[in-house]
Amino acid sequence: MARVTPHPDQLPLNWSDNEAIELIVERRLAERFEAESFHWRFRLVMIETVMMGLLVLVAGLLLKQPTMMVLRASLLVAASCLATGLLLLSLSAGTAKLMSRLRRWRGK
Repeated sequence: MARVTPHPDQLPLNWSDNEAIELIVERRLAERFEAESFHWRFRLVMIETVMMGLLVLVAGLLLKQPTMMVLRASLLVAASCLATGLLLLSLSAGTAKLMSRLRRWRGK
């Protein structure tokens, strides 16, 4: 098969510098996976919040407690679960950034 010449507007790649290309790809993948992991953790916090609120609501209604008290309790539980989940999420993200900065600082 004949080799096709690339389009003149295409970015020429020098494949002889494989290590530099691998470093660029690894860095981009790490950034992407870090962003995706934050989104997945946020989804888990939201699912946990809804489940805890519904659990308190259903349990209170099945135990024939006053409806307004059960609604208030389920909202309070869901709000506190959301607040603690977001706090934990932000603290873990901050700690990860701090650790990566420390690693970069010690590497210099």
